Amino acid sequence: MKPATNRKNEHVSLAEHFYQADNDSSFADLQFVHHSFSEMQTNETNLATSFAGLVMSFPFYINAMSGGSKWTKQVNEKLATVARETGLAMATGSVSAALKDPTVSDSFTIVREANPNGLVFANLGAGQTVENAKRAVDLLQADALQIHLNTPQEIVMPEGDRDFSNWLSEIGQIVQQMDVPVIVKEVGFGMSRETLQLLRSIGVKTVDISGKGGTNFAQIENYRRKDYKLDLLEDWGQTTAVSLLEAQPYTSELEILSSGGIRTPLDVVKSLALGAKAVGLSGHILHLVLKEGVDDTIQTIEHWKEQLVSIFTLLGCRVSTDLQQTDVVVTGQTKDWCEARQIDYQALAKRSAKNNH
Repeated sequence: MKPATNRKNEHVSLAEHFYQADNDSSFADLQFVHHSFSEMQTNETNLATSFAGLVMSFPFYINAMSGGSKWTKQVNEKLATVARETGLAMATGSVSAALKDPTVSDSFTIVREANPNGLVFANLGAGQTVENAKRAVDLLQADALQIHLNTPQEIVMPEGDRDFSNWLSEIGQIVQQMDVPVIVKEVGFGMSRETLQLLRSIGVKTVDISGKGGTNFAQIENYRRKDYKLDLLEDWGQTTAVSLLEAQPYTSELEILSSGGIRTPLDVVKSLALGAKAVGLSGHILHLVLKEGVDDTIQTIEHWKEQLVSIFTLLGCRVSTDLQQTDVVVTGQTKDWCEARQIDYQALAKRSAKNNH
């Protein structure tokens, strides 16, 4: 079995190796209806949002990726610098590596050192104890804790977990006993409304549906297997767009976050229009940092903010919640999914008329 530090390096390097700028996350199946009169000025927009009691100046953040080795410490320092300079929140990769091996703790604590006043989320896999959850938060002085769900990844991972029987109950205990908000997230396999109902039933309030279309951990773990490949699982799961549509019955009862294959500001706006409070980026930001460097990544993010203002204005939306009154047409395979699952996608295409926009 390879050391965990080697695995952490492999995860990040393979995420970049498999990165595709045009990978399908089904956002192309969502299209805004253009109305000619937006009746507002660009300077009337306010990009701020909030979830889990945390206020963010912008509706996107740097999602969980890295940590657990010397090289990923360098990656995390760069990501934290980007977060600091752009005012974005940032989540670390799974802190479980540091809980098992304190010698790699600095690959996570560097995030707080580089960004002492920013919003930082610690991250742990499901199946952890309340004690470990508190240790992870304390290590980073974190503002929130992400708990990630990754059953397909564990199944494909040669050294992965094989017992998932207590995940739900253990998450429930953590939610009840933590002093910081808990965000339950997928890792790129999407969520169903049944999953959301289960999470709601144990007291979870904030969920990142993290759909297929971005970093593919089944593909990454399959690549790491030396034999008995599990290629048949590389297309497992729901896309981000489909997962957001699955979440429609819960947008008023849960705080929904969106991630997985977010590559443009328009993807961010489409996510917000389907009820997401904010949007997480990982693979795209990682690609920018590794290939373009910190300064160019900061510049790209600043351009994203400007483009968000432009799209908000086109849609006549002053704040992100206004986007939930925009008209969104669902087409292609995403429409087929909605029909099979009896999701009322047609109502999304005429929301502004319903609200006398």
